[in-house]
Order: sequence, then structure tokens, then C-alpha cells
Amino acid sequence: MTLVAILSGAGISTDSGIPDYRGPNGLWRRDPGAEKLVTYDSYMTDPEIRRRSWRMRGDSPTLRAEPNAAHRAVHELEQSGTAVRVITQNVDGLHQLAGTPVRKVLELHGTARSVSCTGCRARSSMKEALDRVAEGEEDPRCLVCGGILKSATVMFGERLDPDVLAQALAIAKACEVFVAVGTTLQVQPAASLAGIAADHGARLIVVNAEPTPYDDRADEIVREPIGTALPALLKRFHHS
Repeated sequence: MTLVAILSGAGISTDSGIPDYRGPNGLWRRDPGAEKLVTYDSYMTDPEIRRRSWRMRGDSPTLRAEPNAAHRAVHELEQSGTAVRVITQNVDGLHQLAGTPVRKVLELHGTARSVSCTGCRARSSMKEALDRVAEGEEDPRCLVCGGILKSATVMFGERLDPDVLAQALAIAKACEVFVAVGTTLQVQPAASLAGIAADHGARLIVVNAEPTPYDDRADEIVREPIGTALPALLKRFHHS
């Protein structure tokens, strides 16, 4: 059976109302100071950065977003009986909300739907933490040990979970088709997965509005809007 690996980046979620951080109108270009809010050292050492981060999370569209046609198309591919694995750079959880089984989604950069304690590693829901912020706790602490809480995402200055990365590498080496969708393929080590898949004989398909460093390795490049292009593309791989 054909194994289809899908590497998804911010571009797959823009139709759900989640902004692209690195694009031409992305948050990091509009407000360079915002990057400090998700930089580990700044977050851990500056209480004001943490307070601003919690306010930003409360205003973020991420937790209110709903899956769009592209997320649903991935789920439909999986439902058709095709072997599918999703490797996502996104932290929004929309692949799972669309119905793709949690065990088939690797979140390279963690999830914004949970919080973790930087001390004891206890995890709890982001909603619970944001409810505490709404009730007046500007910098909520871990209820288990009193440690600093952070979003269960990989911040700048933190390394990726080595187990998750190892699984992603194994999928890139084993798949017959590798679809990179809505990603600039510029952030390592995620971007290198496209090249690794191609090196191991996978058909590489890039679905992205802008050129990527891996376009010259691609068997197919799709520049159309993801919301319509990805469903049409994935239908070709439905297991009949």
C-alpha cells in the first residue's frame, strides 16, 4: 500500500483565520518584538514577557479556529484506506479536529492546546490556564509544583522533541509520496524532510504560493490556493 506523508505548514491554516507568521504580512515582519514572546530565554527570565504572552494567547485566533477544506481533505484521504501520516509544523491541532487520528499526526513544534510546566513537566489544558488568566492571574503558575507554565509549543531556543523528530525522519524515508503543503521549507530540521524523502525515492509534491528551496527537487509544484488545490490533489491518492 502507498504511504503518503504530508508535511503541513502555516499556509494550510490561513483559510481557518490563523495568520502566517513568516509570510510577507506575517506577524514577525510586522512586529519584531513579538518574537520575544515565544523565545524561551526571554520568557523564562522576564515576568513582563510572560504576562504579555498570556494576553497574546488569550487573544489568539488559534484556539477558536475550525478546520478548513484542506484539513478535511487529509482526513478524507486517511478515511479512504490510504496509509497517511501527517507531519505538521503547526501548533493549532486542526488536523486532529478535522478527524485525522491523533496517532497519525506528528506535531514537530508541539501544540498550543496544552500547557506544560517548565519545572515538573506536568501538562494541562490551555483553556484551563486561560480561564485562570481571565480571572486575574496574569502569570499563572503550575498547580502541582508552582513552576513557570508555558504553552506546550517549541519556543525559539528550545530543541524539538527527539522522539517526534526520529519518527518524522522514519516516515520521510519510508513514504512513496511526500506532499509539502503551505510551508516555505526554510525552517530546519522540518524542511530537510522533503529532501530526505526525495533521496529515498519518494515522489515529492510542493503545494505552496511562494517558491521554496526544494522546488528543484520536486516532481510536481502546485501554486494554486491550498483550499482547492489540496483536495483535488489528494483525491488522486484515495485507496479505491
